[in-house]
Amino acid sequence: MAKSYAEELLSERNYVAGLYARLDAERARVKGKYGEALGGTGGSPMERDVEVRALAKVVKRLYAADNGLCFGRLDTISGEHSYIGRIGIFDERNEFAPLLLDWRAPAARAFYTATGATPENMRRRRQFHTRGRRVEGFTDEVLGRPDGAERGDAALLAAVNAPRGDGMRDIVATIQAEQDEIIRLDHPGVLVIEGGPGTGKTVVALHRVAYLLYTQRERMERHGVLVVGPNPSFLDHIGRVLPSLGESDVVFMTTGDLVPGMRVTAEDGPEAARLKGSLKILDVLRAAIADRQTLPEQPVPVALGGAEVRIDAETAEWAREEARASGLPHNEARGVFADVVAYVLTERAMTRIGRGWLTRAEREPWERLRADLAKELAGNDEFVAALDRLWPILAPEEVLASLYESPGADPVLRRADGRAWTVSDVPLLDELVDLLGRDRVAEQAAEEAGARERETEAEYAAGVLDSLVDRRDSMDDEDHLFATDLMYAEDLADRFVELDTRELAERAAADRDWTYRHIVVDEAQELSEMDWRVLMRRCPGRSFTVVGDLAQRRSPAGAASWDTMLEPYVPGRWVYRSLTVNYRTPAEIMDVAAALLAEFAPGIRPPDSVRACGVRPWARRVSGEELAAAVEEFTREEAGRDGTSVVIGPPGVPGAVPASETKGLEFDAVLVVEPERILADGPRGAAELYVALTRATQRLGVLHREPLPKALGGLAERAGVGA
Repeated sequence: MAKSYAEELLSERNYVAGLYARLDAERARVKGKYGEALGGTGGSPMERDVEVRALAKVVKRLYAADNGLCFGRLDTISGEHSYIGRIGIFDERNEFAPLLLDWRAPAARAFYTATGATPENMRRRRQFHTRGRRVEGFTDEVLGRPDGAERGDAALLAAVNAPRGDGMRDIVATIQAEQDEIIRLDHPGVLVIEGGPGTGKTVVALHRVAYLLYTQRERMERHGVLVVGPNPSFLDHIGRVLPSLGESDVVFMTTGDLVPGMRVTAEDGPEAARLKGSLKILDVLRAAIADRQTLPEQPVPVALGGAEVRIDAETAEWAREEARASGLPHNEARGVFADVVAYVLTERAMTRIGRGWLTRAEREPWERLRADLAKELAGNDEFVAALDRLWPILAPEEVLASLYESPGADPVLRRADGRAWTVSDVPLLDELVDLLGRDRVAEQAAEEAGARERETEAEYAAGVLDSLVDRRDSMDDEDHLFATDLMYAEDLADRFVELDTRELAERAAADRDWTYRHIVVDEAQELSEMDWRVLMRRCPGRSFTVVGDLAQRRSPAGAASWDTMLEPYVPGRWVYRSLTVNYRTPAEIMDVAAALLAEFAPGIRPPDSVRACGVRPWARRVSGEELAAAVEEFTREEAGRDGTSVVIGPPGVPGAVPASETKGLEFDAVLVVEPERILADGPRGAAELYVALTRATQRLGVLHREPLPKALGGLAERAGVGA
């Protein structure tokens, strides 16, 4: 006899309550092990640190799973059923018997892909509606009906219609079939996900990261994952998704953060951004370095072995050719340059010193003299000063700043303050790190200083041990046992081992040479050719998830096509997938945005909205005196509603943010101010306005002072602000 809905609900509540009890027990067990590891004394400090870190990650995953632990159930045709949730939970008595399937497990895939037409051997999909730890209700979808074609969307529509919160939410309970295919795609190279506004491309990419960490955890965890976004607001917006899925070994950065310690304080004009983002800038950087590899205008005298020798232009030119031909970065090639010059100078000095009393046949005295002169030359202030003038040690910031400040600089690049860095300078500085290479002399000095410090600590430890031995000899047997039990030599030595206790994300963000197992690039259409060089260095395995929409490109140095950007780095190793359904932007608003898209990018089809909201977007013409009051009226009205809102406009509009700062974000209500001024910026302005119009999930309003742009003619003019 079939159970009633109330009986089924009670049964499901009891089952989910049992899952939470099992989760709490597992938390207590792992926390206990974590506490033991923190206070443990067995093994080396490094081994204990590894164990503590591993247990800390498990604790985080277990606590992240609390909200919405179990969100559904799958019933097979044969009558078996499986519960689907954020993590896997197993029977305490049988580790191979899952009480809850992790959503990423292969056995859980049908929860996202089964439809009425293709049930995949499933009879029913049940989705839970929960609040906290309590199941409030459920919705059933019967699969395998002859007239069934698509999966039910009650849960999906409930999610997309809900008011926006402070950040992006995961979609683990409502992943759609086209999204699931991308999330689980088995491709080792670069995956490009393109989709228009509201298609969920960002959240799909983040769920793909969670899936990769689940299926390839051992390979990926040691180096972590990098997520690159367009601005800090966007990173804050998406920052909760992966932690909510139990994943924390992820670094979030903008392109401006890719060189540690660098602060972006200025902005380039379109022409400067285009030139800096182009691969043509590589020739400019190489030329700037070559200009610092100089020849002496007059011979440089150097006192050596009681004789005076000179570094002339011919000698320096030979040394420069040899150094450049070595293929080494500039700073490292200085050693080649110095060796050639030193060889010439010692030869000349030997000839003068040995004239009249040494012959070339007397090899041993000559070699001894050569060694003495080379040693003397290494500490010769005149010689070192000459090297510093002819082949100086250079820093990336110094080279780039002098390039911009030089009177002979390209007018597009020239600026008064060469160190007022822009986002476009980041890849140039990163490139210069490789072109210049390391300062080996400074690194060797630092290593020697560190070695001396370690020797001092070791001597101190040895002294303490000697004093303990002397003290032990004067103790009775009981004291002797107490002293030797507490203090072994290796225990004392451990105290001088400095462990790096930072989390992986913190260590990776501070290390320019850190390499990642996988990189997610969001708003990738904005990245330049030079930006891609930086990212490819950060991921030698070339494993990327690239997210973007070419129609929204505003950067003059950004991607005109994915092929142009990616093929040079991963020829034949990148695949393209598109998302076509708009889950965020209602049809009423998307119709307005689509009219604009048809004007500035007629070859691109807008995504199809999955829903309508029943509220028409509106426009209102105001005077300059009325503008501030109209913006304030919108803000006041929206403050009384649930959800979020934003005012988007050009510079100078009180309370407005530029569209570029809202990329990837979503709001319940959006007010776009003076679209005619935004459009005045040409193709870049059209892309900006398209972004602005597609941020709203419920309500869109437009304030304009000049006549409404033709593309926005579908907006209904209203006399007042509000929906």
